[in-house]
Amino acid sequence: MTPDQMRDASLLDLFRLEAEAQKQVLDTGLLILERDPTNAGQLEACMRAAHSLKGAARIVGLDHGVQVAHAMEDLLVAAQEGLLRLLPDHIDALLQGSDLLLRIGQAQQDAELETRVETVTTRLQILLGNAVPALRVQPGASAAFAAEAAAPSQPETPTTTAPQASEPVADERISRVLRVSAERFDHLIDLSGKSLVEFQRTKPLNESLHRLKRQQESARRTLETLREQLLGTDLDASAQALFAESRHQELFDDFVWYGGQRTQQLYDLALASRMRPFADVLTGHTRMLRDLGRSLGKQVRLEIEGDNTQVDRDVLERLEAPLTHLLRNAVDHGIEPPALRTRKGKPEEGVVQLRARHHAGMLVLEVSDDGAGIDLERVAQAVVKRRFATAEQVQQMTEEELLAFLFLPGFSMSQQVTEVSGRGVGLDVVQHEIRRMRGNVRLLQSPDQGCLFHLELPLTLSVVRALVVTIGGEAYAFPLAQIERMLRLPRSAIVQLEGRQHFWLEDEHVGLISAAQLLQCDEKQGDDDSIPIVLVRDREQYHGLAVEAFLGEFTLVLMPLDARLGKVRDVAAGALLHDGTPVLILDVDDLLNSVSKLLGTGRLDRVDHASSTHQASSKRVLVVDDSLTVRELERKLLLSRGYQVSVAVDGMDGWNALRAEAFDLLITDIDMPRMDGIELVTQVRQDPRLRSLPVMVVSYKDREEDRRRGLEAGADYYLAKASFHDEALLDAVQTLIGEARE
Repeated sequence: MTPDQMRDASLLDLFRLEAEAQKQVLDTGLLILERDPTNAGQLEACMRAAHSLKGAARIVGLDHGVQVAHAMEDLLVAAQEGLLRLLPDHIDALLQGSDLLLRIGQAQQDAELETRVETVTTRLQILLGNAVPALRVQPGASAAFAAEAAAPSQPETPTTTAPQASEPVADERISRVLRVSAERFDHLIDLSGKSLVEFQRTKPLNESLHRLKRQQESARRTLETLREQLLGTDLDASAQALFAESRHQELFDDFVWYGGQRTQQLYDLALASRMRPFADVLTGHTRMLRDLGRSLGKQVRLEIEGDNTQVDRDVLERLEAPLTHLLRNAVDHGIEPPALRTRKGKPEEGVVQLRARHHAGMLVLEVSDDGAGIDLERVAQAVVKRRFATAEQVQQMTEEELLAFLFLPGFSMSQQVTEVSGRGVGLDVVQHEIRRMRGNVRLLQSPDQGCLFHLELPLTLSVVRALVVTIGGEAYAFPLAQIERMLRLPRSAIVQLEGRQHFWLEDEHVGLISAAQLLQCDEKQGDDDSIPIVLVRDREQYHGLAVEAFLGEFTLVLMPLDARLGKVRDVAAGALLHDGTPVLILDVDDLLNSVSKLLGTGRLDRVDHASSTHQASSKRVLVVDDSLTVRELERKLLLSRGYQVSVAVDGMDGWNALRAEAFDLLITDIDMPRMDGIELVTQVRQDPRLRSLPVMVVSYKDREEDRRRGLEAGADYYLAKASFHDEALLDAVQTLIGEARE
């Protein structure tokens, strides 16, 4: 590429950026001018935007861009001078010109583009001539204008200039934007979150040191008293110095406090850097609704509140599709035609409102319209026609139950298929995508007052506000956005209905299910007179999940599970509590599927009224693996079958545990720091006390020579992680040591 070509390519990139920015100015201003044609400020802004693009196109050598921008500028100047009043047809043509200028900067010159330029330019000139006869274009003038536009002309006053010398340099530094790849930025978020959690683990250590310091001080006083009583002398200098090492504790206190502050600030700043104003997802939506309304013969205005509300960029990207559908749905189904609105005493122009705000750590969105609302009778007829329910059943349904059908796949109220609706692919997709983001959506409506879609989503997908509970003696987390409520149920309130346990909640009976049975854990019941319940909702039906204890609400940094594990049933991700305790974050949608399957079998465990009785001791298993994910997965699988499980982080840790306690089985990885699995198995087989201990190797190494090495070292069973699944591990354990209890 020659220097001239490089310069041209660079200029073209700059033109594209300017075209994107000026198009936003034009689209916003033109939509305002459609409602207020005499708005002088917007007329000036749009004229200047067209003028700037004309000058930029001339510099880059895009003659078509000069041609279109010049025609737009002429029309806008005539409006400024009062020679014409902007009508919807003028706005249509100017918006077409705005779209075309962006396309000119992005596309190669071709015959189709030339035809489009000629069509739009001619339309703009004809509209100008019809309003101002003196400016009417004569036959052949269009080609002449194209030649004039391509010819050199006097430089025009630029409208986007560099900052003036009087502007402070600090403003330039503040407005600088640095491009960073999404992968690196996500890695930074991940590391800062993990650093925050890891540093929190110093707090228990600091508390232990303080307890040790208090014990040390007590021992010093006791020793001094004894020495004075026995020898009548004080402690010698060396002993005094030994007890006086308090300066180190003070330094460590400072380190813990300042380190905690810095890691929290780092994480907050990294997280804040992901946040973008909600307006970023709204680009083009006002224009989209205006164009859609025009195509349907409706007058529609979009009103936006809270466009500066800060939201995570990942949430914004995934919000665009469901939000677009809800807005189009409001225009197509919600807003009536102008004639019908007039007969109802409403203004011809319909209003669609989009509101965004923060509430209780969540992003709340509301999409509403001032249309006719939903005809519940038509919904009922559609339900019966599509055989979702019988006419008798529909008559017994509440309004909320009827509206729930609108979220079912394949359900549509449209009588015919159009480009906008009628295919039955709509609100079910919206609900699915919102739930994937750990959010929820509700529909409210009032006859002749319109519909309102209420959405609640997390502000970021990197962290989750969750309710942490105990199930089977282990910590699990329910995302708060996906549960209805939490409550404590008196054991005496459990009733039997149709062979199932239920309880009454606000005049509605709710099925009770043991969360421990869902997750295949042993339920550990206490002596309390009440049962902690997490209430979840599956469309219009509620389920009460009985857990063992509420540990509280926490903000958790998400840690994705190892991709090699595939999809772990009922689990979405992992996290660490502030004290370093691992917790699995439950996938509530997956959990609801498990509930459906469990109900289908009819084999439901009873949530017992009485506290648990003493059970025979379980067989003990030691799991040795340096991977936290694998270690925790194996541990939970074994616990679910009733085995007692201890864990070690590497071979050396495992060897120390084996010498300190008695186990019925050793499960170990091969590749680990300090002491690998082969060395550990060799040590076990050489120890007279441990040589009869059953040993299983679970490793990613699945070559025949790797299996031979493990078995020759003394392992009784070799399981490859590549083919690992729940039942394979549990079957192998049962083969080696039998059931968890004799």
